[in-house]
Amino acid sequence: MKKDLKVRLGQVGDYEIRLLKVFEAVVECGGFAAAESELSIGRSTISIHIANLEERLDLKLCRRGRGGFSLTEEGVEVYELMKGLFSALEGFRSGVNALHVRLTGELRVIASDAVCIDPQLRLPETIARFSGIAPDVNVLLDVKALNDIERMVLNDEADIGFIPLHRQLSGLDYQALYVDQCHLYCSRSHPLFNAEPSRDLLDKVLASKVVHAGIHTNPEVGAQLADMNKAAISYFYEARLAMILSGAYIGFMPDSYVERQVADGELKALVPDTRHYALEVTAITRAHGRANRARDLFMELLSEH
Repeated sequence: MKKDLKVRLGQVGDYEIRLLKVFEAVVECGGFAAAESELSIGRSTISIHIANLEERLDLKLCRRGRGGFSLTEEGVEVYELMKGLFSALEGFRSGVNALHVRLTGELRVIASDAVCIDPQLRLPETIARFSGIAPDVNVLLDVKALNDIERMVLNDEADIGFIPLHRQLSGLDYQALYVDQCHLYCSRSHPLFNAEPSRDLLDKVLASKVVHAGIHTNPEVGAQLADMNKAAISYFYEARLAMILSGAYIGFMPDSYVERQVADGELKALVPDTRHYALEVTAITRAHGRANRARDLFMELLSEH
């Protein structure tokens, strides 16, 4: 009947590890005499170490005598367990040492439209802190369409993506960042810019030509556009803003993105009490894949903001 090692052994410390190292050398050299040169200690000292180990484990590990050296059944099992222990210790040592290795390589960040300059994200500050901590990592920052960002992160073509939350795909992790408030805007040259609030103002708004992103983002956006005159498509905010500033179209924009134009009197929100929606911006990363210390560091710095 096998003995319960957990009950009899207790904690494994440096002393037990040293004894196990001696036992390892004896087993792999094939006996006490052969292990002398490997361990640079005498046979009698090796014998004492093995005896101490057997006493600590309360197990007979090996037989030695005229028949030569051999392991007992318990000795074979302890040897296998020992190899697993040493492997785990080496993995721990390597992992800790890796933490001190200087970060290198590339960090690929892809953002949707105007997210890069949204003051709520504070991306420039995060990049500055990251570059100070990991100066040898090249940060690649680009802007892509929403669906392209999801595809690139899933395919490991990008490490981090910033997108408005519109769905959750398996294979991606989502971290909520902030919420953008969006209103319906018209320019100073649009006929409704100076329109007074009235019963028919909403009817005039619904009849006006609207420029929109041309993709399904979330149900709230779809509900706002459902009864409007969708006359033009312009995916990126910069191009959509140009369409609105032309005076030929009205359109939804994040308040933070058009703050300057509103302050300068170039834009005005139409029927702001009813025509608005919230857009949650999230960071997406690949749910399963190889470890990426640069990505993890960047996400940690981002969360602190």
